[in-house]
Amino acid sequence: MTTTAIIGAGPAGLIAAEYLARLGHGVAVYDRMPNPGRKFLLAGRGGLNLTHSEALDQFIPRYGDAASWLAPAIAAFPPAALCVWAEHLGQPLFVGSSGRIFPHRLKAAPLLRAWLKRLAAAGVTFHPHHTWHGWTERGALRFTTQGGEATIAPAATLLALGGASWPRLGADGGWVPVLRARGVAVADLHPANCGVCLAWSPIFIAKHAGAPLNRIAITCGGHSVHGEAVVTQAGLEGGAVYPLIPRIRAALQAQGHADMTIDLKPGLTIDSLAARLDRPRQARSLSNFLRIQANLSPAAIGLVQEALHATSGAAKLSALIKAVPLRVTALPGTARAISTAGGIARCELTADFMLSRVPGVFAAGEMLDWEAPTGGYLLQACFSTGLYAARGMAAYLAQGHNAALDQNDITS
Repeated sequence: MTTTAIIGAGPAGLIAAEYLARLGHGVAVYDRMPNPGRKFLLAGRGGLNLTHSEALDQFIPRYGDAASWLAPAIAAFPPAALCVWAEHLGQPLFVGSSGRIFPHRLKAAPLLRAWLKRLAAAGVTFHPHHTWHGWTERGALRFTTQGGEATIAPAATLLALGGASWPRLGADGGWVPVLRARGVAVADLHPANCGVCLAWSPIFIAKHAGAPLNRIAITCGGHSVHGEAVVTQAGLEGGAVYPLIPRIRAALQAQGHADMTIDLKPGLTIDSLAARLDRPRQARSLSNFLRIQANLSPAAIGLVQEALHATSGAAKLSALIKAVPLRVTALPGTARAISTAGGIARCELTADFMLSRVPGVFAAGEMLDWEAPTGGYLLQACFSTGLYAARGMAAYLAQGHNAALDQNDITS
């Protein structure tokens, strides 16, 4: 029985372990945390958004510059196959109003428990408290464990160590210098799907930190996103912000800041607002006037007031409501991001995700240089790339003979 090592017990590593075990390979999973799937459990805390129901021709472009090379992996294990896999673990799913797909129980824990039980039954072994440090001179894997240093010499290895978001849950980016030392090109890891830092006034923070901004549209770099956001002490975060992070990051890197605007009333034209607002308000306070005439929330009114202070009150209310100007000064660190951008460069991978500089070592999941918005795209790519790399490992172990299962075999 051929022994394979999976380093990282997140979705990419676990789906690869399942596939290889079904082929009859001996599979050992190593992780530096005491339990598998720590970040996966966090993803399910607010309702596990497993994938998305949109058609592949709409789904795949969500991966931006990486869409073309991720497409084969996603097509080989698409959202529909992931749904069948989850349902065969006893986790029925439903499609939300936004097209996102969730388990009925809205939690990751039941799915993870059933999955780990299936993996144990297939013979997969788990080795917690194993921190990977690279290779020995002879090419064996090096780990630090609670009992000291250990070395493993598997026939094939999958690296599925994640990015650098939420490092307390396992993915800390410590693998970056290890791979760079082997000559592997790794793009710097940056926060993705995160909030933005804005220079709020102390009064605005005191009054509105934690308040939601509902039914808004945020624009940056000519791209607009409709949705919601939440005011934080440091700036803004939420679903209307996250898809703009690649553009915001690029602007920050190019010029040190990024300019964006918030349309507080995307359902109304500026002319209709002008008819309501661009006239004397008589004895009414500005807050009361905006609340009655524009139906703005207290936080939205606070944003308008912030903008008026910045322009010395010279701007028209209708124009401000349709485009409140904000300057992003920074992004938070990767530790507070939902995911990270950057990772192993595509040019370092063979077609089946093996590191060309380290034969027999494959990589998958968030270690690869791609990013995507929230909405099920993150988990889907982790599952798909993990399974795709596992197929590559099986073919490698078979010395070029086709050892791949049909995609439906993983869901049976």
